[in-house]
Amino acid sequence: MIIFVANNNTAMNYFSSDFKLGILGGGQLGKMLLADTRKFDIQTYVLDPSAEAPSRMGCNKFFQGDLMDFDTVYEFGKKVDVLTFEIELVNLEALEKLESEGLKVYPSPKTLRKIQNKGRQKDFYTANSLPTSPFKRFNALGALKAAVENTTVSFPFVWKSAEFGYDGNGVKVARSITDLANLPDVECIAEDMVPFKNELAVIVVRNPKGDIKTYPVVEMEFHPEANQVEYVICPARIDEKVAAKARAIALQVSEAFGHVGLLAVEMFQTEDDTILINEVAPRPHNSGHYSIEASYTSQFENHLRAILDLPLGNTDSKVAGIMVNLVGEEGHSGQVVYQNIEKILAIDGVTPHIYGKRETRPFRKMGHVTIVNENIAEARKTAEEVKKLIRVISNS
Repeated sequence: MIIFVANNNTAMNYFSSDFKLGILGGGQLGKMLLADTRKFDIQTYVLDPSAEAPSRMGCNKFFQGDLMDFDTVYEFGKKVDVLTFEIELVNLEALEKLESEGLKVYPSPKTLRKIQNKGRQKDFYTANSLPTSPFKRFNALGALKAAVENTTVSFPFVWKSAEFGYDGNGVKVARSITDLANLPDVECIAEDMVPFKNELAVIVVRNPKGDIKTYPVVEMEFHPEANQVEYVICPARIDEKVAAKARAIALQVSEAFGHVGLLAVEMFQTEDDTILINEVAPRPHNSGHYSIEASYTSQFENHLRAILDLPLGNTDSKVAGIMVNLVGEEGHSGQVVYQNIEKILAIDGVTPHIYGKRETRPFRKMGHVTIVNENIAEARKTAEEVKKLIRVISNS
């Protein structure tokens, strides 16, 4: 997730100047954002816990430190003119103090606080009459088990950790009491299982003036075991009326949060074409990576434009795009090897993005590949070929 904090007295000259942009989190999202800051010659500082953070190679100055530590985040924020983060797990109290001292935070810590906890996020949808699946909140796993025993909650349902979930972690489909046996004893929610045809996403970009645009609806195909996105398909292969409904709901969500920057809205398209909100991420998102090659303005450039209050770029696609996630294969841990990458590079319309993580492990996100083609069906065939060819393995 990306948050920006700007001093009220900061001049509007961001380019080839002393202006400094800070990024909390140095993962692949920060690395891809940095490509656009380099394009615009914007100075960047990055803070991340890992000395091997992917963003380290692309920033002007790198700092190693704990993103959840108040003093570390606060002192880092004082070094820059604008502060952003590419992960939601950051110290909110430090951001709130920076904001109280006259800094602008986009999206605000208030918005992030609503989103950071999935229970509060779901309550927000209900309070604002935004469509989402029925759910119940629990302060601990024991309370959920008690609700199952007294039939307040019935199987099957989706268990979600209220905090600290990412990339399929912290989510589990519970079909029987045995599925609850090894879950962590943390605050959680139980969502009703929703029969759906498609998982969709819409990225919304909004600046401080309230100018707002949506990217086209994308369709997501998930890995059955890892609960990670395998393919993102743009445009989604759905009826235009359903797509229009999804974009309209995404706009409603954006306006309700009053965010600035990017907001990725993940949704379900049910069997009767109802659109239900799954969850949101107030930052550049996996579902928008295709936009680097396929859109007139990538999600990363538009996030920069939005938080710097510059004109928003064209969100239309130039060509159909499909994104294939590259994740570590099962049975492989250690120094990464991208087997057959030269073979996919020989295919027209194929662009790999390597995130810069030296160590692979099963299902770890290591990169992605974008496939562009004027024909979405042809792009999908090529995506399948790419998926079969390239392997993310270790050299051991």
